Amino acid sequence: QVQLVESGGGSVQAGGSLKLSCAASGFISSGYIFSGCTLGWFRQAPGKEREFVSSISIDGSTTYADSVKGRFTISRDNAQNTLYLEMNSPNTDDTAVYYCAACLRRNAYVYWGQGTQVTVSS
Repeated sequence: QVQLVESGGGSVQAGGSLKLSCAASGFISSGYIFSGCTLGWFRQAPGKEREFVSSISIDGSTTYADSVKGRFTISRDNAQNTLYLEMNSPNTDDTAVYYCAACLRRNAYVYWGQGTQVTVSS
């Protein structure tokens, strides 16, 4: 079955940088292929709802939440079945658990990772 595993989280100072990765596996028996899926990043801060951060479609087009536009960059490597999120100039409001998601079906992501904590200190 499909597994998404995030890595790269940790502590970073405001204004620094951090790059998250999401390694995908197990697509063979799922009916999906990594390169044929829209991929996304979401986050959930303590006491808040999970929110959309960014997505990248199969043709490489990207969308970003207004709060991260111009600071975060989403990318994908279909050869490595890996999704990335480069976080530049993070601020304390970016502190959250970050989740990757894969494959849209009826406007909902089918697969989710377990999350990785990002803590931004001032």
